[in-house]
Amino acid sequence: MRRAVFLLLKGMQPSKLAAVLAVWGICLLYVLFQGGKTSLMLFSMVSLLAIYIIGAGFGGVNRVKASRSVSGTGNRETLRAGEQVRIQLNVNVPGLLPMPYLIIREVLKRHNGDTWSFEDSVIPNFRGEGRLTFQTPSLERGRYAFSNTECISEDIFGLMEHRGRIEVATEFRVLPRTIHIPDWQRSIRNSRLGGTQTTISSSRRETTKINGVRDYVYGDRISRIHWNATAKTGSWKSKEFEHESFPKTMIVLDCTASSYEHSQQFELAVSAAASLIEYTGREHTGTGLFTAGQEPKLFPPTDNKGDRMRMIQHLVDVDKDRKGDLITALEKSYRHFPKGALFMLISPMTGREAVEVLRWAETRGMNPCFLRIESANQASAPDETLQLLKTRGISSYATSTLEGLPAALGGGVT
Repeated sequence: MRRAVFLLLKGMQPSKLAAVLAVWGICLLYVLFQGGKTSLMLFSMVSLLAIYIIGAGFGGVNRVKASRSVSGTGNRETLRAGEQVRIQLNVNVPGLLPMPYLIIREVLKRHNGDTWSFEDSVIPNFRGEGRLTFQTPSLERGRYAFSNTECISEDIFGLMEHRGRIEVATEFRVLPRTIHIPDWQRSIRNSRLGGTQTTISSSRRETTKINGVRDYVYGDRISRIHWNATAKTGSWKSKEFEHESFPKTMIVLDCTASSYEHSQQFELAVSAAASLIEYTGREHTGTGLFTAGQEPKLFPPTDNKGDRMRMIQHLVDVDKDRKGDLITALEKSYRHFPKGALFMLISPMTGREAVEVLRWAETRGMNPCFLRIESANQASAPDETLQLLKTRGISSYATSTLEGLPAALGGGVT
């Protein structure tokens, strides 16, 4: 009889209150019909266990409260691809009965369906509070969210297992990888365009044309000193030169599925686009973005910091999901491309296909430019596409790694 009661209690779940009361009723009938000290002692033990199990059912993992925080490994607010993410989960287990440990199972989901599972244990203190901290592996760009968290524990006697689920809505975004580009050697045949399609920045190289006179700044060369103005005013004056002007830039990211050999090649293209957006932001060049995916998206050229961040945020969700050709997508949106703009195509295209797209941009009054995203096999073999573009006077660059992008842009074929 004792062994049967013990086995029944061990396999019981705390939510099954009716089963607990049934066992307690069986023991009560046994005492009434059999009598004796042994039966009374057994009834007392079962009553105490029933009270304990019922008490654990009103608290424990079924009523766990939790909060979650997400931060980069360097405590930065923005998360970049390739970085680990630190997750901190604070749990509070209500109830009067102590809990020896708590196993927590977390599931992190990416927007494309990839999942990562994490499991660890927490020992709550006397107030039922515990903290779990762990790091994810290196994450790629994308949107991430946690599914329901599973909590598992046992009572202090090890008789029963308690399970519960809690939902703590937590979402975060991982931005694409970027690399610092110190310079971009651009050859613009129609660089002296006027009007709204030209942007000027004091950070660009100066021309030899004097634009005015300014106060002397410590460090100016002697050749910059304007001697006539200095003599007339009695204070040091320097020559002010005009800066080079560049047309607005439209970055076109090819999202055609058949163009890319593997996902890493597309990730390189996305990172190159994000790096160029950051570079043009530092140069204060009006920059726009066009992603030729299944649903094309166009951002007009702008020098606003918030608009540039929206472009990079859009690159978090973009995917190589287009089945048609690139020119078809461009034809539907080309009216929004400013004439005279620098048309920067980022794609792994080769041969005539790439030439046709760049020729399309040229016939619509834009300055074509090509950044070819190569695979490892293509990087080791010579390609005639760049030479063909060179004969047409079109700036072209090629890279197979993100680390090689600054060198490619600084020494592109023109």
